[in-house]
Amino acid sequence: MPTIAVIAPGAMGSAIGARLVEHGATVLTSLEGRGAASRARAAAAGLVDAGLADLVAADILLSIVPPADAEALARRLAPALAAAPRKPVYVDANAVSPDTLARIAAIVAETATPFLDGAILGLPPKPGSQGPRVYVSGADTAPALVLRELGLDLRVCPGAVGAASSLKMSYAGLNKGLTALAAIMILAAERAGAGTALLDELAENEPALLARFAKALPDMAPKAYRWAPEMGEIADFLGPDAAGRQVFSGYADLYERLADEAGTPEIAALIRFAAAAAER
Repeated sequence: MPTIAVIAPGAMGSAIGARLVEHGATVLTSLEGRGAASRARAAAAGLVDAGLADLVAADILLSIVPPADAEALARRLAPALAAAPRKPVYVDANAVSPDTLARIAAIVAETATPFLDGAILGLPPKPGSQGPRVYVSGADTAPALVLRELGLDLRVCPGAVGAASSLKMSYAGLNKGLTALAAIMILAAERAGAGTALLDELAENEPALLARFAKALPDMAPKAYRWAPEMGEIADFLGPDAAGRQVFSGYADLYERLADEAGTPEIAALIRFAAAAAER
């Protein structure tokens, strides 16, 4: 069975690692500098703490870190990758723009390590569920297909390096962008005293949207700190679309504010609205 390195053991990385372990793979990770929560997740998932030399000796190395850390991770791993006699396939599965991905690919290319663009769409896998969808693109995606045999819903995204990341930016822009828009308008309605009226109107005329917000807003609250830089990457992805860049830069500011104000009145108002929506 193949050996897979998963960096790092956050909520998504540890859950994907657990799925791979369940299907017989040896899964390595790095716990250097990680806190107690990460160590507990890694242990529960069956991940093995390993040094750089062992990580870069794996068959596949999955980079699953916050967007702001993706390029720094590639730079940190580059000396070990360059020295490795047998290179892994480096799959960058982070929520980064094609421009950011191109810089990461260039760093990895200097080490003569095979590189694939990756994108994870959906929530961390749970026992009994098939998701999330893991897309890969690049010149030779065949080495990544073993991940299908290891329980991942792996899909090939047609195109070169950058295609999977473009899909991720587009999908996340719609999905998390809609949640940002909902948060903005719900908070505005609450400030104006129209929150209950908005809830009633959505329940009558947009029940599908209301049901979505009932789930999406509580899910967003603990993740806003990670979604903020992702919105910045989407703004970069939009390139010459000045209006689009402005919208997603604003969403980045919103999520950063909500992350800083976790547990304060704005988050509390969104959670109350979501709870009321769930009762409709």
